[in-house]
Amino acid sequence: MLKFRTLIATALMALLMVPGLAMAKDFTIGLILVGPYNDKGYSQAQYEGGQYVEKHMDGAKLIFLDKVNPADRPGLTIPQIVDDLVEKGADLIIAGSDDMKDGILEAAMMHPDKTFVHVSGDSTLTGTAPENLGNLFSRMEYSKMMAGFTAAMTSQTGKIGVVGPLINEETRRLMGAAYLGAKYAWTEVRGKDPKDLTFNVKWIGFWFNIPGVTADPAQVAGSLYDSGYDVLISGIDTPEVVTVAKQRREAGKTIWALPYDYEKACEGQGEVCLGVPYFNWGPPMLELAQQVKAGTYEPAFVLKSPYWADINSHEKSPIGFMPGEGMTPEVKAELDKFIAKLGDGSLNLFTGPLNYQDGTPFLKAGETATDKQIWYMQQLLEGMKGLSSPK
Repeated sequence: MLKFRTLIATALMALLMVPGLAMAKDFTIGLILVGPYNDKGYSQAQYEGGQYVEKHMDGAKLIFLDKVNPADRPGLTIPQIVDDLVEKGADLIIAGSDDMKDGILEAAMMHPDKTFVHVSGDSTLTGTAPENLGNLFSRMEYSKMMAGFTAAMTSQTGKIGVVGPLINEETRRLMGAAYLGAKYAWTEVRGKDPKDLTFNVKWIGFWFNIPGVTADPAQVAGSLYDSGYDVLISGIDTPEVVTVAKQRREAGKTIWALPYDYEKACEGQGEVCLGVPYFNWGPPMLELAQQVKAGTYEPAFVLKSPYWADINSHEKSPIGFMPGEGMTPEVKAELDKFIAKLGDGSLNLFTGPLNYQDGTPFLKAGETATDKQIWYMQQLLEGMKGLSSPK
Protein backbone atom coordinates (compact mmCIF):
# COMPACT_ATOMS: atom_id res chain seq x y z
CA MET A 1 0.00 0.00 0.00
CA LEU A 2 2.80 2.43 0.87
CA LYS A 3 4.52 1.73 -2.43
CA PHE A 4 1.23 2.34 -4.31
CA ARG A 5 0.69 5.70 -2.56
CA THR A 6 4.24 6.71 -3.38
CA LEU A 7 3.67 5.93 -7.06
CA ILE A 8 0.43 7.97 -7.09
CA ALA A 9 2.13 10.93 -5.43
CA THR A 10 5.02 10.77 -7.88
CA ALA A 11 2.60 10.68 -10.83
CA LEU A 12 0.66 13.70 -9.52
CA MET A 13 3.85 15.68 -9.06
CA ALA A 14 4.86 14.83 -12.62
CA LEU A 15 1.51 16.06 -13.93
CA LEU A 16 1.84 19.33 -12.07
CA MET A 17 5.22 19.86 -13.69
CA VAL A 18 3.68 19.65 -17.19
CA PRO A 19 3.11 23.18 -18.64
CA GLY A 20 -0.58 24.07 -18.76
CA LEU A 21 -1.62 21.30 -16.36
CA ALA A 22 -0.84 23.12 -13.11
CA MET A 23 -3.97 24.02 -11.15
CA ALA A 24 -5.06 27.61 -11.63
CA LYS A 25 -4.40 29.77 -8.60
CA ASP A 26 -7.54 31.26 -7.12
CA PHE A 27 -7.98 35.00 -7.57
CA THR A 28 -10.24 36.84 -5.15
CA ILE A 29 -11.94 40.15 -5.87
CA GLY A 30 -13.11 42.20 -2.90
CA LEU A 31 -15.92 44.55 -3.90
CA ILE A 32 -17.21 47.42 -1.75
CA LEU A 33 -20.73 48.56 -2.71
CA VAL A 34 -22.33 51.81 -1.56
CA GLY A 35 -25.89 50.42 -1.70
CA PRO A 36 -27.65 47.05 -1.52
CA TYR A 37 -26.31 44.45 -3.94
CA ASN A 38 -29.87 43.97 -5.23
CA ASP A 39 -30.89 47.64 -5.50
CA LYS A 40 -31.94 47.33 -9.18
CA GLY A 41 -29.48 50.14 -9.79
CA TYR A 42 -25.85 51.17 -9.42
CA SER A 43 -24.71 48.65 -6.82
CA GLN A 44 -26.46 45.71 -8.46
CA ALA A 45 -24.78 46.58 -11.76
CA GLN A 46 -21.39 46.38 -10.04
CA TYR A 47 -22.28 43.20 -8.17
CA GLU A 48 -23.32 41.51 -11.40
CA GLY A 49 -20.08 42.75 -12.95
CA GLY A 50 -18.21 40.81 -10.27
CA GLN A 51 -20.35 37.74 -10.98
CA TYR A 52 -19.44 38.09 -14.66
CA VAL A 53 -15.75 37.85 -13.73
CA GLU A 54 -16.42 34.73 -11.67
CA LYS A 55 -18.12 33.13 -14.67
CA HIS A 56 -15.52 34.08 -17.28
CA MET A 57 -12.21 33.78 -15.41
CA ASP A 58 -10.84 30.50 -14.09
CA GLY A 59 -10.25 30.55 -10.35
CA ALA A 60 -11.98 33.91 -9.82
CA LYS A 61 -13.97 34.39 -6.64
CA LEU A 62 -16.05 37.39 -5.59
CA ILE A 63 -16.43 38.57 -2.01
CA PHE A 64 -18.25 41.79 -1.21
CA LEU A 65 -19.77 44.06 1.38
CA ASP A 66 -22.77 46.15 0.41
CA LYS A 67 -24.61 49.07 2.05
CA VAL A 68 -21.33 50.82 2.81
CA ASN A 69 -22.67 54.26 3.63
CA PRO A 70 -23.11 56.36 6.79
CA ALA A 71 -26.77 55.44 7.21
CA ASP A 72 -26.57 51.65 6.88
CA ARG A 73 -23.16 51.16 8.52
CA PRO A 74 -22.45 54.19 10.73
CA GLY A 75 -18.91 54.33 12.03
CA LEU A 76 -17.57 51.63 9.73
CA THR A 77 -14.59 52.91 7.73
CA ILE A 78 -13.24 51.83 4.37
CA PRO A 79 -9.86 50.83 5.87
CA GLN A 80 -11.68 48.56 8.34
CA ILE A 81 -13.60 46.93 5.51
CA VAL A 82 -10.43 46.49 3.47
CA ASP A 83 -8.64 44.87 6.43
CA ASP A 84 -11.42 42.29 6.53
CA LEU A 85 -11.36 41.70 2.77
CA VAL A 86 -7.59 41.23 2.83
CA GLU A 87 -7.90 38.78 5.72
CA LYS A 88 -10.38 36.82 3.59
CA GLY A 89 -7.86 36.60 0.77
CA ALA A 90 -8.71 39.50 -1.56
CA ASP A 91 -6.09 40.06 -4.25
CA LEU A 92 -7.88 42.99 -5.89
CA ILE A 93 -10.04 45.45 -3.93
CA ILE A 94 -12.55 47.60 -5.83
CA ALA A 95 -14.27 50.55 -4.16
CA GLY A 96 -17.45 51.32 -6.04
CA SER A 97 -18.47 54.87 -5.17
CA ASP A 98 -17.08 58.38 -5.48
CA ASP A 99 -17.62 59.09 -1.78
CA MET A 100 -15.12 56.30 -0.88
CA LYS A 101 -12.26 58.37 -2.30
CA ASP A 102 -10.46 59.24 0.93
CA GLY A 103 -11.01 55.86 2.57
CA ILE A 104 -9.70 53.77 -0.30
CA LEU A 105 -6.66 56.02 -0.60
CA GLU A 106 -5.85 55.41 3.07
CA ALA A 107 -6.46 51.66 2.75
CA ALA A 108 -4.21 51.36 -0.32
CA MET A 109 -1.36 52.97 1.59
CA MET A 110 -1.89 50.50 4.43
CA HIS A 111 -1.72 47.49 2.09
CA PRO A 112 1.00 48.20 -0.50
CA ASP A 113 1.13 44.53 -1.53
CA LYS A 114 -2.48 44.56 -2.75
CA THR A 115 -4.00 46.18 -5.86
CA PHE A 116 -6.77 48.73 -5.42
CA VAL A 117 -9.10 50.30 -7.96
CA HIS A 118 -11.50 53.12 -7.25
CA VAL A 119 -14.48 53.09 -9.58
CA SER A 120 -14.76 56.83 -10.21
CA GLY A 121 -12.43 59.14 -8.33
CA ASP A 122 -9.40 60.99 -9.65
CA SER A 123 -6.46 60.28 -7.36
CA THR A 124 -4.31 59.16 -10.28
CA LEU A 125 -5.07 62.46 -12.02
CA THR A 126 -4.28 64.59 -8.99
CA GLY A 127 -1.12 62.66 -8.19
CA THR A 128 -2.28 61.65 -4.71
CA ALA A 129 -2.59 57.92 -5.47
CA PRO A 130 0.02 55.45 -4.25
CA GLU A 131 1.52 53.06 -6.82
CA ASN A 132 -1.03 50.33 -6.08
CA LEU A 133 -4.19 52.41 -6.65
CA GLY A 134 -5.88 53.10 -9.99
CA ASN A 135 -9.12 54.70 -11.15
CA LEU A 136 -11.73 53.20 -13.46
CA PHE A 137 -14.93 54.61 -14.90
CA SER A 138 -16.93 54.48 -18.11
CA ARG A 139 -18.07 57.33 -20.34
CA MET A 140 -21.61 57.42 -19.05
CA GLU A 141 -21.97 60.90 -20.54
CA TYR A 142 -22.88 59.25 -23.84
CA SER A 143 -25.70 57.16 -22.37
CA LYS A 144 -26.98 60.19 -20.49
CA MET A 145 -27.08 62.12 -23.76
CA MET A 146 -29.24 59.31 -25.15
CA ALA A 147 -31.54 59.59 -22.13
CA GLY A 148 -31.90 63.34 -22.60
CA PHE A 149 -32.43 62.89 -26.33
CA THR A 150 -35.17 60.31 -25.74
CA ALA A 151 -36.84 62.49 -23.11
CA ALA A 152 -36.99 65.53 -25.40
CA MET A 153 -38.19 63.50 -28.37
CA THR A 154 -41.07 62.17 -26.25
CA SER A 155 -42.10 65.16 -24.12
CA GLN A 156 -45.39 66.83 -24.98
CA THR A 157 -44.88 69.78 -22.63
CA GLY A 158 -41.18 70.53 -23.15
CA LYS A 159 -40.72 70.20 -19.38
CA ILE A 160 -38.11 67.61 -18.44
CA GLY A 161 -37.21 67.02 -14.81
CA VAL A 162 -34.25 65.25 -13.24
CA VAL A 163 -34.16 63.64 -9.81
CA GLY A 164 -30.48 63.99 -8.99
CA PRO A 165 -28.40 62.52 -6.14
CA LEU A 166 -25.76 64.71 -4.49
CA ILE A 167 -23.97 67.58 -6.22
CA ASN A 168 -20.40 66.93 -7.31
CA GLU A 169 -18.32 66.92 -10.48
CA GLU A 170 -19.62 63.53 -11.57
CA THR A 171 -23.27 64.46 -11.28
CA ARG A 172 -22.79 67.89 -12.86
CA ARG A 173 -21.20 66.39 -15.96
CA LEU A 174 -23.85 63.67 -16.25
CA MET A 175 -26.73 66.10 -15.84
CA GLY A 176 -25.05 68.43 -18.31
CA ALA A 177 -24.70 65.61 -20.83
CA ALA A 178 -28.39 64.73 -20.47
CA TYR A 179 -29.31 68.36 -21.07
CA LEU A 180 -27.17 68.57 -24.21
CA GLY A 181 -28.86 65.45 -25.59
CA ALA A 182 -32.28 66.91 -24.80
CA LYS A 183 -31.48 70.28 -26.33
CA TYR A 184 -30.18 68.67 -29.52
CA ALA A 185 -33.35 66.58 -29.92
CA TRP A 186 -35.62 69.53 -29.14
CA THR A 187 -33.99 72.05 -31.46
CA GLU A 188 -32.20 70.09 -34.19
CA VAL A 189 -34.53 67.12 -34.64
CA ARG A 190 -37.91 68.50 -33.59
CA GLY A 191 -37.13 72.03 -34.77
CA LYS A 192 -38.49 73.72 -31.66
CA ASP A 193 -37.42 76.92 -29.89
CA PRO A 194 -34.88 76.26 -27.12
CA LYS A 195 -36.79 78.78 -24.97
CA ASP A 196 -39.67 76.33 -24.88
CA LEU A 197 -37.53 73.61 -23.31
CA THR A 198 -37.30 73.44 -19.52
CA PHE A 199 -34.68 71.16 -17.95
CA ASN A 200 -34.83 71.21 -14.16
CA VAL A 201 -32.59 69.24 -11.77
CA LYS A 202 -33.79 68.56 -8.21
CA TRP A 203 -31.17 67.06 -5.92
CA ILE A 204 -32.02 64.71 -3.03
CA GLY A 205 -28.64 64.89 -1.27
CA PHE A 206 -27.18 61.37 -1.69
CA TRP A 207 -27.05 58.48 -4.16
CA PHE A 208 -30.28 57.08 -2.74
CA ASN A 209 -32.89 57.83 -0.12
CA ILE A 210 -31.77 58.02 3.50
CA PRO A 211 -34.86 58.81 5.60
CA GLY A 212 -34.34 61.90 7.70
CA VAL A 213 -31.15 62.82 5.84
CA THR A 214 -32.03 63.20 2.17
CA ALA A 215 -35.10 64.48 0.39
CA ASP A 216 -37.48 61.63 -0.41
CA PRO A 217 -36.99 60.85 -4.13
CA ALA A 218 -40.57 59.61 -4.46
CA GLN A 219 -41.86 62.93 -3.17
CA VAL A 220 -39.46 64.89 -5.39
CA ALA A 221 -40.59 62.92 -8.44
CA GLY A 222 -44.24 63.36 -7.55
CA SER A 223 -43.80 67.11 -7.10
CA LEU A 224 -42.18 67.45 -10.52
CA TYR A 225 -44.98 65.51 -12.19
CA ASP A 226 -47.54 67.64 -10.37
CA SER A 227 -45.77 70.76 -11.71
CA GLY A 228 -46.30 69.76 -15.32
CA TYR A 229 -43.09 67.87 -16.05
CA ASP A 230 -44.09 64.95 -18.23
CA VAL A 231 -40.72 63.17 -18.49
CA LEU A 232 -38.35 62.55 -15.59
CA ILE A 233 -34.78 61.34 -15.83
CA SER A 234 -33.37 59.59 -12.78
CA GLY A 235 -29.84 60.27 -11.58
CA ILE A 236 -30.09 58.22 -8.38
CA ASP A 237 -29.05 54.63 -7.74
CA THR A 238 -32.51 53.25 -6.99
CA PRO A 239 -35.77 53.00 -9.04
CA GLU A 240 -38.17 55.36 -7.21
CA VAL A 241 -38.57 57.67 -10.22
CA VAL A 242 -39.94 55.01 -12.53
CA THR A 243 -42.00 53.48 -9.71
CA VAL A 244 -43.73 56.81 -9.09
CA ALA A 245 -44.21 57.30 -12.83
CA LYS A 246 -45.92 53.93 -13.12
CA GLN A 247 -48.27 54.82 -10.26
CA ARG A 248 -49.13 58.17 -11.85
CA ARG A 249 -49.61 56.58 -15.28
CA GLU A 250 -52.02 54.04 -13.77
CA ALA A 251 -53.92 57.01 -12.27
CA GLY A 252 -54.37 58.51 -15.73
CA LYS A 253 -51.42 60.91 -16.20
CA THR A 254 -49.58 61.01 -19.53
CA ILE A 255 -46.03 60.85 -18.23
CA TRP A 256 -42.82 58.90 -18.73
CA ALA A 257 -39.58 58.15 -16.91
CA LEU A 258 -36.03 56.99 -17.52
CA PRO A 259 -34.37 55.12 -14.62
CA TYR A 260 -30.59 54.76 -14.30
CA ASP A 261 -27.63 52.43 -13.84
CA TYR A 262 -29.14 48.97 -14.29
CA GLU A 263 -29.97 47.34 -17.62
CA LYS A 264 -33.14 45.66 -16.39
CA ALA A 265 -34.58 48.72 -14.63
CA CYS A 266 -37.40 49.05 -17.19
CA GLU A 267 -38.53 45.43 -16.85
CA GLY A 268 -42.10 45.17 -15.58
CA GLN A 269 -42.67 48.94 -15.71
CA GLY A 270 -44.68 48.97 -18.94
CA GLU A 271 -45.06 51.88 -21.35
CA VAL A 272 -44.14 54.49 -18.75
CA CYS A 273 -40.47 53.51 -19.12
CA LEU A 274 -38.72 55.07 -22.12
CA GLY A 275 -35.35 53.42 -21.62
CA VAL A 276 -32.41 53.19 -19.26
CA PRO A 277 -28.78 54.34 -19.49
CA TYR A 278 -26.79 51.67 -17.68
CA PHE A 279 -23.38 50.40 -16.66
CA ASN A 280 -22.13 47.00 -17.85
CA TRP A 281 -19.27 46.40 -15.44
CA GLY A 282 -18.52 42.81 -16.47
CA PRO A 283 -16.11 43.44 -19.39
CA PRO A 284 -14.00 46.18 -17.73
CA MET A 285 -13.85 44.27 -14.43
CA LEU A 286 -12.80 41.08 -16.25
CA GLU A 287 -10.05 42.90 -18.12
CA LEU A 288 -8.90 44.47 -14.88
CA ALA A 289 -8.85 41.18 -12.96
CA GLN A 290 -6.96 39.40 -15.74
CA GLN A 291 -4.31 42.13 -15.82
CA VAL A 292 -3.87 42.12 -12.05
CA LYS A 293 -3.58 38.33 -11.94
CA ALA A 294 -1.05 38.35 -14.80
CA GLY A 295 0.98 41.09 -13.11
CA THR A 296 0.56 43.45 -16.06
CA TYR A 297 -1.82 45.97 -14.49
CA GLU A 298 -0.47 49.51 -14.30
CA PRO A 299 -2.63 51.81 -12.13
CA ALA A 300 -3.91 54.75 -14.15
CA PHE A 301 -6.92 56.94 -14.80
CA VAL A 302 -9.01 54.79 -17.16
CA LEU A 303 -12.19 55.91 -18.90
CA LYS A 304 -13.88 53.16 -20.92
CA SER A 305 -15.65 54.13 -24.15
CA PRO A 306 -18.80 52.52 -25.54
CA TYR A 307 -18.54 49.74 -28.09
CA TRP A 308 -20.20 51.73 -30.83
CA ALA A 309 -20.89 48.78 -33.13
CA ASP A 310 -23.34 47.55 -30.48
CA ILE A 311 -23.64 49.66 -27.33
CA ASN A 312 -25.76 46.93 -25.72
CA SER A 313 -23.20 44.16 -26.23
CA HIS A 314 -22.83 42.33 -22.92
CA GLU A 315 -19.34 41.20 -23.89
CA LYS A 316 -17.88 44.43 -25.23
CA SER A 317 -19.62 47.65 -24.18
CA PRO A 318 -19.05 49.07 -20.66
CA ILE A 319 -22.14 51.27 -20.95
CA GLY A 320 -25.38 50.97 -22.84
CA PHE A 321 -28.84 52.36 -23.39
CA MET A 322 -31.70 49.88 -23.32
CA PRO A 323 -34.93 51.11 -24.93
CA GLY A 324 -38.08 50.65 -22.87
CA GLU A 325 -41.64 49.77 -23.85
CA GLY A 326 -42.59 53.43 -23.88
CA MET A 327 -40.23 54.36 -26.70
CA THR A 328 -42.10 54.68 -29.99
CA PRO A 329 -40.66 53.27 -33.24
CA GLU A 330 -40.30 56.84 -34.52
CA VAL A 331 -38.24 57.93 -31.51
CA LYS A 332 -36.20 54.71 -31.72
CA ALA A 333 -35.35 55.47 -35.35
CA GLU A 334 -34.18 58.99 -34.47
CA LEU A 335 -32.26 57.69 -31.46
CA ASP A 336 -30.42 55.20 -33.67
CA LYS A 337 -29.36 58.05 -35.98
CA PHE A 338 -28.22 60.07 -32.96
CA ILE A 339 -26.17 57.16 -31.61
CA ALA A 340 -24.56 56.61 -35.01
CA LYS A 341 -23.46 60.26 -35.14
CA LEU A 342 -22.00 60.08 -31.65
CA GLY A 343 -20.21 56.87 -32.55
CA ASP A 344 -18.61 58.03 -35.80
CA GLY A 345 -17.60 61.37 -34.29
CA SER A 346 -19.67 63.50 -36.65
CA LEU A 347 -21.52 64.87 -33.62
CA ASN A 348 -19.82 66.03 -30.44
CA LEU A 349 -22.20 67.86 -28.12
CA PHE A 350 -19.36 68.98 -25.85
CA THR A 351 -18.34 71.58 -28.44
CA GLY A 352 -18.45 75.33 -27.84
CA PRO A 353 -19.74 77.82 -27.50
CA LEU A 354 -21.06 76.52 -24.19
CA ASN A 355 -21.43 78.56 -21.03
CA TYR A 356 -21.84 77.60 -17.42
CA GLN A 357 -25.08 78.35 -15.64
CA ASP A 358 -23.91 81.76 -14.46
CA GLY A 359 -22.89 82.79 -17.98
CA THR A 360 -19.14 82.29 -17.63
CA PRO A 361 -17.54 80.40 -20.53
CA PHE A 362 -17.13 76.63 -20.35
CA LEU A 363 -16.07 76.11 -23.97
CA LYS A 364 -15.19 78.77 -26.54
CA ALA A 365 -16.75 78.74 -30.00
CA GLY A 366 -15.43 75.71 -31.88
CA GLU A 367 -13.59 74.35 -28.85
CA THR A 368 -14.07 70.65 -28.12
CA ALA A 369 -13.91 69.65 -24.48
CA THR A 370 -11.12 67.41 -23.25
CA ASP A 371 -11.84 64.51 -20.92
CA LYS A 372 -10.41 66.57 -18.10
CA GLN A 373 -12.65 69.57 -18.82
CA ILE A 374 -15.72 67.34 -18.81
CA TRP A 375 -14.59 65.47 -15.71
CA TYR A 376 -14.15 68.68 -13.72
CA MET A 377 -17.25 70.60 -14.77
CA GLN A 378 -17.66 73.40 -12.25
CA GLN A 379 -21.36 74.15 -12.77
CA LEU A 380 -24.45 73.02 -14.60
CA LEU A 381 -24.78 74.48 -18.08
CA GLU A 382 -26.52 77.63 -19.20
CA GLY A 383 -30.17 76.83 -19.90
CA MET A 384 -30.48 74.33 -17.06
CA LYS A 385 -32.40 74.94 -13.83
CA GLY A 386 -31.22 73.66 -10.48
CA LEU A 387 -28.37 74.17 -8.05
CA SER A 388 -24.81 73.88 -9.30
CA SER A 389 -23.29 73.51 -5.84
CA PRO A 390 -24.53 72.56 -2.38
CA LYS A 391 -26.12 75.35 -0.36
